Amino acid sequence: MTTPREISEQIVEVARRLHERNMLAAADGNISFRISDQEILITPSGIAKAFMKPQEMALITLDNNVLAGKPSGERLMHLEIYKQCPQAKAVIHAHPPTAIAWSIARPDLKELPADSLSEVILATGRIPFVPYARPGTLDMGTHMTPFLPKHRALILSRHGAVAWGEDLDEAYRGMERIEHSALILAKAVQLGGLTSLPAEEVAVLHKMRAELGDRLL
Repeated sequence: MTTPREISEQIVEVARRLHERNMLAAADGNISFRISDQEILITPSGIAKAFMKPQEMALITLDNNVLAGKPSGERLMHLEIYKQCPQAKAVIHAHPPTAIAWSIARPDLKELPADSLSEVILATGRIPFVPYARPGTLDMGTHMTPFLPKHRALILSRHGAVAWGEDLDEAYRGMERIEHSALILAKAVQLGGLTSLPAEEVAVLHKMRAELGDRLL
């Protein structure tokens, strides 16, 4: 069985990978892992995630009681995901630049334009935009509720993105997929504009996604 110390080391490694991919800066973002039905490891507040140490990890309960450390001020968002999604074991919140830029430039959109890119459909189903919520507030969680548990990869309008999974690898894949897809679509706009796949092809892709299951690919 993986120990809390080993999980903390894995969280540190994921944070470093996110920083290297320019999806975390300074003390931005937070990562958590459910180690039991009631206990959650979560990254500390006010510490640059690329340089934190495993022993700095905080421990909280599902009811937001702090058992150890100084947990992230955005922990209510994580707790809401765990409450709404029984399969969730890991949650990553980062600030992928291109994904955030889409929410700023195109506030009319409800999701990334999946009809333009097959990989969005096959890997995630859809990537919705969650309405803006003030950072650190309960609204960060409640604004996501309509999208849970169906969606595991979401863009938080004018703020960042969140991905959850049945392990840390899945949550990381989700975050990577969000930014990679957002970047491809942004480049398409720069090169002349978005085009959509035929409606019948989109329907087939969604059927393939349903057959693949709910996990982020």
